[in-house]
Amino acid sequence: MGTANTTTFDGKVADARRCLDEHVREMVAWHFSPETGSPFWLEFAGRLDFDPREKIGGYDDLKLLGHFQDEWLRGGPVRRWLPKGLEGKPLYAFETGGSTGLPKTRLNAEDFQTDYEMFSDNLSDEGFPRGGDWLMLGPTGPRRLRLSIEHLAQHRDGVCFFVDLDPRWVNRLVKDRRYRELDAYKEHVTDQALKVLRGHDTIRCLFTTPKLLEALAEKISLAKTGITGIFCGGTEMTAQFHRFAREELAPGIDFVPTYGNTLMGLACPKPYDPADGYAITYYPPAPRAVFEIVQPDDPDVTVAHGEVGRVMLTTLTREFFMPRFLERDEGERAEPCERFPWDGVRDLRLLSSLQSSVVVGVY
Repeated sequence: MGTANTTTFDGKVADARRCLDEHVREMVAWHFSPETGSPFWLEFAGRLDFDPREKIGGYDDLKLLGHFQDEWLRGGPVRRWLPKGLEGKPLYAFETGGSTGLPKTRLNAEDFQTDYEMFSDNLSDEGFPRGGDWLMLGPTGPRRLRLSIEHLAQHRDGVCFFVDLDPRWVNRLVKDRRYRELDAYKEHVTDQALKVLRGHDTIRCLFTTPKLLEALAEKISLAKTGITGIFCGGTEMTAQFHRFAREELAPGIDFVPTYGNTLMGLACPKPYDPADGYAITYYPPAPRAVFEIVQPDDPDVTVAHGEVGRVMLTTLTREFFMPRFLERDEGERAEPCERFPWDGVRDLRLLSSLQSSVVVGVY
């Protein structure tokens, strides 16, 4: 790698890009090597008329592999995704929500711990004090999020408390328009949270979704309960809800929006600035993950900064290689910023073409 140039902002952006290209070469060498690669990618390489290790010199060259298809992750055998270089490690099987069909499955060994430790570096010790305990008011079951929040709490020297919450049951109730049962289930979940908060006065940090935060805040003053930091993510994390949360639901509490999923990990928000008008900009954990905002009808074309397009996600870790996956989200391509000198996405939302067909439930 060339000499680093971090004295100017443009230099930081250029260095981040060089770091990404170097990381791409390293990950391609790992995943397509017979000694370390997974059965899936080694079989995939066998159908190509070139060796990815020779042709792919950086991020832009990943186009040679086409687009990762979500159907590849639906069903088994899941061990086809296990790199030979990681055989023998304890494994976790994490599933997506399943709102668009059979859930996708991703194997994890240590990725989720790494992702959340990196995210922890962006949390303030004032809002999320070390040694403070956590309440995870969100999806449990086969989701990466459940263990990830627990690891985040442990990494910050805390203990994590949970509720029982099945988002697939919520989705079922929404699809069937059983709204009375839906309200009863929401009441059941928030009552669990209230009991935990009232029984454990050491809880300072809360993870939840926008809908559940609103339901909880209707019943209790979170600040008076001792909550000092809220880490909140979900499909309905709009600029309007962001303002509502800061001004009405949790005034005076450190409020951190997030965008994450099983396939990517966790994106960080641009630090809050009133000048942004509550718009939220997310930056991926580069070089482990990359956002590219592309034209929905021609995903090989990147939109200009400030224009709206579909999110194309690339994940690049030793455990998981996912090049150029078209997410179900869209947003505005955001400029790099001082803390995150690479592209982000602003005003993220569900892809317009899917808004009438995808159930988001508790998110």
